[in-house]
Amino acid sequence: MLKTLASKHHTSVRRIAARHKAKIQTPHGPRTCFEAIVERGKGSRPLVARFGGIPLRRQKNAVITDRHPGRLTYPRRELIDRLQRGKCELCQHTGEVEVHHIRNLNELDRAEPTQWRRAMAKRRRKTLVVCADCHDHIHRESSPLTQ
Repeated sequence: MLKTLASKHHTSVRRIAARHKAKIQTPHGPRTCFEAIVERGKGSRPLVARFGGIPLRRQKNAVITDRHPGRLTYPRRELIDRLQRGKCELCQHTGEVEVHHIRNLNELDRAEPTQWRRAMAKRRRKTLVVCADCHDHIHRESSPLTQ
């Protein structure tokens, strides 16, 4: 932007910097910065943009305290929790489990109701955590819903 202003108004960067140089009061005393003010209509405060004004002195007695981030919580952990339980949601068998997935819940209503379709419809979930035997049984049924 400075280059554009300089080429239009035949001014140098030094002149523009001198025009926008300002002193502001900070908790550490007065500081030099660059300040651009755009006046607006009546009743509106002017827009003020400042660059700089930061004390760049070393603080010998400064104490740096790192904040440790808190533990992240994942709102969509339900499937992971269901898998970690290791329990079939159809026959209640414990052990190794797999996930059966369908494309759309509204397809459950179109097919004949079976045990696994009723379980999915009741939970309103597109996934069902089942043991290997139940998963094989689901896939043996002739249905376009299974993947």
